[in-house]
Amino acid sequence: MCGITGFITTDKSTPSKAREILLDKMCRVITHRGPDEQGMVVKERAALGMRRLSIIDLKGGQQPIYSEDGNLAIVFNGEIYNFLELKSELESLGHRFKTNSDTETIVHAYEEFGADCLAKLRGMFVFAIWNFREEILFIARDRVGKKPLFYSLTERGNFVFGSELKTLLTHGEIEREIDFAALDAYLTFGYVPEGFCIFKAVRKLQPAHYLVFKNGEVRTQKYWDFNYTKPTGVKTEDEYVERLRELIKEAVNVRLISEVPLGAFLSGGVDSSTIVGNMAQLLARPVKTFSIGFNEDTFNELKFARIAAEHFGTEHHEFVVTPDLVELVDELVWHFDEPFADSSALPTFVVSKMARDFVTVVLTGDGGDELFAGYTRYVIDRKRSSLANLPRVLRKGMQTISANLPHGARGKNYLYNVSLDPIDRYIDSVSQFNEPHKKSLYSKDFQAN
Repeated sequence: MCGITGFITTDKSTPSKAREILLDKMCRVITHRGPDEQGMVVKERAALGMRRLSIIDLKGGQQPIYSEDGNLAIVFNGEIYNFLELKSELESLGHRFKTNSDTETIVHAYEEFGADCLAKLRGMFVFAIWNFREEILFIARDRVGKKPLFYSLTERGNFVFGSELKTLLTHGEIEREIDFAALDAYLTFGYVPEGFCIFKAVRKLQPAHYLVFKNGEVRTQKYWDFNYTKPTGVKTEDEYVERLRELIKEAVNVRLISEVPLGAFLSGGVDSSTIVGNMAQLLARPVKTFSIGFNEDTFNELKFARIAAEHFGTEHHEFVVTPDLVELVDELVWHFDEPFADSSALPTFVVSKMARDFVTVVLTGDGGDELFAGYTRYVIDRKRSSLANLPRVLRKGMQTISANLPHGARGKNYLYNVSLDPIDRYIDSVSQFNEPHKKSLYSKDFQAN
C-alpha cells in the first residue's frame, strides 16, 4: 500500500520552499501507507508527493516518474498487473523506459493514448499526472475503487488531493463543516458512501472515474461500467463453473507478481480458501496464511482455517482477539478518517499487523459474498420480492400498521420492510438505522438540514 498527495496552486509566486515544507507534512502524515521512501516534486504551480511501499522494481521505481521529455510527472498508488505486456506494446510504439516499474508504464501509456489509456490498465490504482506545459492535472481511480482518492477545490482556488482525508486537512485550507447528508448516509449504511464525504468541502473521486483539473475548474468523467451481457460460447452450468475456475486462477496468478514476500488471510470459508488453494497450486513454496480468532465459539473460525491450512499445506499463523484490544479503537478512528461502523475492522487490523511481521503483501477473499450472493440478506430479499406485486394501497396500510406498533414489537420491522418498493426494501434491509428509526433520532433542526 502506498499513498499519494499534492496540490495545485493558483499563484506561481508562492516560494517553492514553503510549498516543499507543506507537501512534506502532507506526505509524512500518511507515512504508514508507504514506509519505504518518500518522493516529491515542487515546480511552478504543481506540488506532487507520495509515500511508497516497495513491491515492484525496488531499486528503480522511485517516484515521481517523468515522461521522456520531462513534461509529465506521475505519482501512483497501486499495482498494474499487465504492465509487462503494456510495456512491450509501448516500446513497439517508440517509447523508451528508464525503469522496470509499473508506474512508468502508466505515464508512457497516458502520453500515448491520453485518457483512453485507462482501458488498457488492469489492476488497482489511483494516480495523478501533471502536465507542466499545459498545466493540466489528470487523476484516475480503478474500476471498483480499491484505491481511495479525496479532493477539494478550496475557496482560494487551490486544488488539493490525497489518498486519505487527513492529508488534505494537513494542507490547512479545507473547511471542516460536517455534511449532514453524508452523516445520514453513514447512519444508514455504517460507512460514508462514495458519493459523499463527511466534510462538505471534500469529495471522493468515484470508482471507474477520472478527474481533470484545468483553468481552475474540476471535471470528472466515468470511463467504465459493469458489463452484464452473457459471455459468448458458454451455455451450460458446467461450462460456467469451469470458466469461473479459470478466471479465479488467472486473477490469483497475476497478483503473485512481487519482489517482496506475500501471503494470504484465511478464515476457512469458501472465499479465502479458494484463494489460498489457487496460490498453493501456483507457488513452488508453502503459502503463508494468517487467521484471527476469538475465545467465544460463536465467532471463532480458527478450526475451519486450520482444516484449510492443513489441506493446502500452508505455513499457518493464528492470533486470538482478547477484550483488551478495544484500546486500538482510537488508532482505528485515526486511520479511517471518516465514521465507519464495521466491527470486523478491529480483527482485520490485528491480523494485518500480525501478517506484516512475515510478509509485505496479502491476498484475501474479500468481495466474494458481494459477487456471489453469499450474504443471507440476498436470500431474504429474493423471498420477499413477490410482495412488491401487492397493491400499493395494501402496502401503504402495512406501513401504517408498522408505524403504530410499539418499538420492539414482533413483526414491526417486517411489515415496514415488505411495504416498500424493491430498491427501498433492499436498502432498508441493509440499514443500520432505517428511515423510521432515523426519524425518531433526528431533531427537527437536523431534519430541516
